[in-house]
Amino acid sequence: MPGMEEHAKRIRVKVSVIIVALLWFSASISPAQISSASVPTAEEVIAEMLARDRQREAMAGGYTGSRKYVLDNQRLHKRAEMLVNIICNPDGSKHFEIVSEEGWSAANKRVLRKMVESESETSLPLTRPKTRLTTENYIFGAAQSDLLEGRAAYAIDVIPKRHDKYLFEGRIWVDAEDYALMRAEGKPAKSPSFWTRSVHFVQQYRRNGPFWFPQSTDSVTDVLIFGTTQVSITYFGYTPRSLQARADPSQKGTAGQ
Repeated sequence: MPGMEEHAKRIRVKVSVIIVALLWFSASISPAQISSASVPTAEEVIAEMLARDRQREAMAGGYTGSRKYVLDNQRLHKRAEMLVNIICNPDGSKHFEIVSEEGWSAANKRVLRKMVESESETSLPLTRPKTRLTTENYIFGAAQSDLLEGRAAYAIDVIPKRHDKYLFEGRIWVDAEDYALMRAEGKPAKSPSFWTRSVHFVQQYRRNGPFWFPQSTDSVTDVLIFGTTQVSITYFGYTPRSLQARADPSQKGTAGQ
């Protein structure tokens, strides 16, 4: 059914846009060591996170890496895989190269490729402010001390100020030492389609020296007729371009090209 397939494609793309919004950039202590009096406000946590992000982005000078996308629909017994390389420039704009595709060709073409294209478009400097975790886009609940993968963190509920495909409703975890995003989970601020029963995603980040990069993204979408579709993204080989330039002097001064 072309109409239903088009709805499914739009759902994947809109979930990917949320993912885009989250792709911009913790001595471990327990939450018990962070007294309630010492927990900053959510606004303070977010402001510090954004300031540290700017510092890390300037230090990194962009980055390169690779991803593996896997789409699986159990009802249709269909599966698609795609491997891509990514180059992120210092201004945050992203460029993708598709290395290989396997499995369900229609899903590769109409879902996974669209996810990559959407992320490239929404990484542009004029679009980025609409997607970021800022007080212009979100209302933040009170910060709470938590422990995530052995590191102290601040857990904060996020409520979008607009029913916008770029935004989401859910919770984030910010590292209490590095003030970097560690995890985000939730659902789109705007329902992707009348046919959508539910959408849920979880995105996790990991530390690589002074930098934080995405580690995995898992989204589950339940759609009438098509049933449940899972899309997982695994990130690997992410390296700051500033480190590459130091390792290879011939690349000096090319980070913004």
